[in-house]
Parts: sequence; structure tokens; C-alpha cells
Amino acid sequence: MPIRNPETHYLQQAATYKPPNLREGRTEWKSPSNIAIVKYWGKHGKQLPQNPSISLTLSEAYTRTAVSYRVKKTRGLHVDFLFDDRPYPLFAEKIYSFLNQILPFFPFLDWLDLAISSSNSFPHSSGIASSASSMSALVLGLLDIEQQLYGVSKADPAWLQRASFFSRLASGSASRSLFPYAALWGHTPYHDSSSNYFAVGLENRLHPVFKTLRDSILIISSETKIVSSRAGHSLMEKNPYAMIRYQTASETIKELLGVLHTGDIEHFIDITESEALQLHALMMSSKPSFILMEPNTLQLIKLVRQFRAQSGIPICFTLDAGPNLHLLYPELYQDKVKQFIDNQLKEFCQAGAWIDDYVGEGPVKL
Repeated sequence: MPIRNPETHYLQQAATYKPPNLREGRTEWKSPSNIAIVKYWGKHGKQLPQNPSISLTLSEAYTRTAVSYRVKKTRGLHVDFLFDDRPYPLFAEKIYSFLNQILPFFPFLDWLDLAISSSNSFPHSSGIASSASSMSALVLGLLDIEQQLYGVSKADPAWLQRASFFSRLASGSASRSLFPYAALWGHTPYHDSSSNYFAVGLENRLHPVFKTLRDSILIISSETKIVSSRAGHSLMEKNPYAMIRYQTASETIKELLGVLHTGDIEHFIDITESEALQLHALMMSSKPSFILMEPNTLQLIKLVRQFRAQSGIPICFTLDAGPNLHLLYPELYQDKVKQFIDNQLKEFCQAGAWIDDYVGEGPVKL
């Protein structure tokens, strides 16, 4: 049974912690990114979504994060951070801010020197959800340290909910990266366990075809986005289409939950592409407006739709908050789609780059 008031529950648990006895330790996790089918765009309060979202958990687009700790004599949060084995002040500042925010829930961090090392299997800040994979990997590391110090069991069914709760505080989309195949984040009347505070897994509600989906990620640009997702979310507060968007997305959740259960791939394609284009339409209608798609993004969308019409292969596209195109299709068609990418699409990708990914089973402790 999900914890309905997790913040109070976790604060009460933290109040029982004493200074750690274990002197030092280490943990390392690999956590995947995810690609939202129904998008969340707009938030309120402490990282709460304005509408529910459903995502597919990826496999090969992931972050590896190692956390080493040593108990120190004086209290005070201290973090050394490396990205790709080099200092990265912007990321270090974001991580320090997050750890300081959750200190009431993890008071033992005040007694530790932390050394965090992280790396991605894909370009960060380019429209693949790097914050989803990186922050979920970090939170899993923190919870593992908590387990080492205080014996909090990962066998507890609520452990994954706890991981999702704290991942959400770091990055909303990170709350969804912890579950096999697919996840729902945000309260909806169409799922009894849904919550704005954490995501829930949809593995048991999925038709087998959706567990075989491939995701070919076409890297149109690996440049840092001109507008961060955080800034984009904030612009929804004054977007003239915000309220109708939230209502539409909530109803689309109902549709998609049904589609994922029945295996209606044609309806899945309609929802997926509509949601992708709505996300970018919201960016274009913000004040100030911004455009994250590139000319090659539009060219590839045209080619994908032509290929689907001519071949009959159930392939569709989606986009995250960036220019790079995700091609989703059942594993049965992977050879034909790879040939299509090699023959017609690669020339529109940056240096011909694309990631051969697929729906996966979630994070792994290394």
C-alpha cells in the first residue's frame, strides 16, 4: 500500500537516525533515462506536476553514478563532484543544492564527506532526459548508503516509492526512471495508486508488444539546449493554452492506459505523435517563445511518416524537450528500421549519430 503522506513519514524516520558508526563506504548505480509518451510540462509546489504523465523506461541511454563516503569529525555538507572524470561546476552546484534541500530527510549526510563521479552514455542537455537518469542514479546511491548505515531494507515494497519520491525532488522526470518498462507519475482517477509525490510502475498493465519496443534515438544536435527544461516549465505559468493542455493531457492518460493494456499500436502511434507536437507547440506559444526543434527534426518527421505509410510498419516518433527524434517501433521490425535509418535518416543526424535503444528493466546496482 503506497504511503499517502510520504513527506511526513520520511521526516519521522529521519528523526530516529544517530551519527553513523560505519567509517566509509561506496556505492555505484546505473539508471536509465526515460521518454515520456504523455508529456508533463508545467509544475507547481515542490516539484509537483500540473498533469500526469506516462513514460517508457529506456536501457542504453543511462547515467552511471558512483558515490564514496567517509565519516568526518566536524559536521557540514561537503561534496566533491566529477563528470566524465573532470570538474563540472554547474552540475556540482545543482547536486549540492539538491543534497542541501533533502538534508532534513538524510541528516547523516551532514557527517559525511561525499565524492560523486558521474558519466552519461549519451549527450547531456540535448533533449534526452539526462536529469532523469543522473538524479535517479544519485538518489539510488544515497538510499544505498542509508541502507549501509542504518539497515533500511531494499526488500521493503515502499523502498522504490521512496526512491521515486526523492528523485522527483531532484528532477520531476527522474521519478519515472526507476520502474521496468513504463511508469505513471501524477495523480489520475484512472489508476488507484497514482500520486503527484512519486511515480508508479505499469509493468503489470502492459501488453507484451510494448515490452518489445525499440527506441532509435536520432542525434540531430548534441548542443546544450537554448532553454533549460526548468525554465520551460516555469513559462507554462503564463502560457495562454496551459489550462486546456492540462485537461487534455489528463484525458489522454485514460486513453493511453487502455492502449497500453490492449496493445492497440495504431492508437499508440496517434497519441505519441500528437503529444510530442503539443509539447513543442507549448514552447512556441510561451512568452517569450522558444523553438527547440531544428530543420532536420522536421525533415526526419516527414521521412518517418512517409516510411510508415509506404511500408505499413508501425513506427512513430516522439520528442523530448530538445531536437532529437525518438523512433518507437516493435522489435519485430528492427532490421527494416535500421536499414531505413542507414539509408535515409543518418545523413540528417549530427555526424551520423544515433543510439540503438530499447525499453528496459530499470536501474541496476553495479
